[in-house]
Formats: sequence, C-alpha cells, structure tokens
Amino acid sequence: MNATVEQQATSGWVVAALYQFKEVQDPAGLQQGLLDLVKTINLCGTLIVADEGINGTVAGDRQAIDAIHQFLLDHGFNTMEYKESYSAEKPFRKMKIKLKKEIVTLGVEVKPRDLVGHYLDPKAWNELIARDDVILIDTRNDYEYKAGTFKGAIDPKTETFREFPDYVKKELEQHKDKKIAMFCTGGIRCEKSTSLLLQEGFNEVYHLKGGILKYLEETPADESMWEGECFVFDGRTAVTHGMQEGENIKCHACGWPLIPEEAALPSYEHGVSCKYCIDKTTEQQKEGFRMRQSQIVAAKRKRL
Repeated sequence: MNATVEQQATSGWVVAALYQFKEVQDPAGLQQGLLDLVKTINLCGTLIVADEGINGTVAGDRQAIDAIHQFLLDHGFNTMEYKESYSAEKPFRKMKIKLKKEIVTLGVEVKPRDLVGHYLDPKAWNELIARDDVILIDTRNDYEYKAGTFKGAIDPKTETFREFPDYVKKELEQHKDKKIAMFCTGGIRCEKSTSLLLQEGFNEVYHLKGGILKYLEETPADESMWEGECFVFDGRTAVTHGMQEGENIKCHACGWPLIPEEAALPSYEHGVSCKYCIDKTTEQQKEGFRMRQSQIVAAKRKRL
C-alpha cells in the first residue's frame, strides 16, 4: 500500500480488491470460515467463493483488512491479485459472502489456470496499445466504458460479461491472426476472456496485469493512455490516477455513471432518475424511488 493511502486510511476505509483462480476443495467450508471471521471484524463489501477460487472487494479499518488478508493467505490464496485503495466514507452498506458456480460469470467453461494470455505491466501495455496492428478491447460492461477507457479501445456494448462470448463469435472470429489486447477493472475478467480466445484458436492474446486499477495506481498521469475515470462497484463510483476518488457520481436508479455536467441537468434527481433512465421508468416507479431515497436518508440520520 502506498504512503498516501496508509495516511488516509487512519481516518477512513481501506478498500481491498482481490481475486485468485485456485481449486477449492470445499467452497461451502471456506464460505463458513469467512462468515465466522467477519462476525468478529469491522468489514463490508462482497466476496464470491466458488470451486474455481475467490473474488471480491471488501472495505474496513486497517485491522479488519489485515485479518481478512491473512485468513486468505492461510487458506492457500498466496498468489492473489490484490490491490488496496481508500474511501473517505463507508463504500458498501453491508458484508456479503456468496457461494456461486463461477467467481466471475462468463457462462462458458474455460481454463484460466491453464490457458491464459500474455500478462503485460503498465509500461509494456502502453507500448503494445500504441501500435496500429493491435485490436484493443474493453471487456467491461457498457456503463463502465462510459465512465472512461483507454484511448482507441473498442466497446463491445455488452450489458453483462455473459454476452462477451457472443461478441467474440460475431465480431472477432475473422481476426484470429491479429494481436488482441484486452483489459478490465482488476484483471479477473481478462483471465477468462483471454482463456476463451485462446480456446477458440486466437494466436496472440494479451491482457493488462492487475487491470485498470493497477495501471492507475502505478502510471503517472502524464505517461498515461487512460481517458476519463474508472468505474468501481462501491460508493466512490469511480477512481482516477493515483487511485484518487473521481468526479463521476452514480445514478442510483439505473446505475450509470454521470459526469458533473450530467448531474446538473434537470433530468437528474438523486436516487430517482438521470438522462439515461428518465424516460425508461413510469411516474409510479419514480415515486417508489423517491420513497426509497427518503428511507435511505432517514436511516443515515439515525446512525449519526
């Protein structure tokens, strides 16, 4: 963890994003062990456990994050992709530990532990994506792409990761001899997307090790090829270089990130609507959103 985060974390929340593909013999047992641990520490966020490994983002004080980290190390997760950042406010409402078939849902069987693309660090990544013979693909969802992406990246226009295999069949099948570079938030989707492409017969497949978060943490803004902010699935909405909290805010009605100018439009009502969803919900639904928002505000006041 860098010094800035360490200083900030004394008065706020340390956010740890982590994953590892690893054979888990007893996923239910691991889930129960985690459930027992989180009863004793101040932690919030989500962890997903499956027989293929673990994935998630959690937040807590320094002691809680160290405890969960050590627990996972003790259970054999010693090559985790692990990144820490900081949030001034509590980024998740509660703690969830879910048992699922996949730690990131692609819906197609792949072998990310055995068949995976070439990992590139930020410097090598910049050199690769600057070439004109590389197809650069953002494997995230459409709303994430909207908040920011790498210069020249293709938006597959997927609403969920499950749609990515269809995109590959329809749009990439004819490019198996090309260099394909892919990236995602923390790296986990690309473990599966590169495995999928190699499984489908693509020749040269690359991905950004540690994902966008690692890139923004290590790459100075004046050397960066990133444009905009990186959407994150917590209360911060987005982060930028140095893992600083960005200016985007989230529409809590539809989930889309909004730049300040969009939040200033008449279509934006906090927790109710924005320019992307105002015409997609009925007035009755909007009244329900307003009631929900008032309940959230009341609950926050009660906690103060």
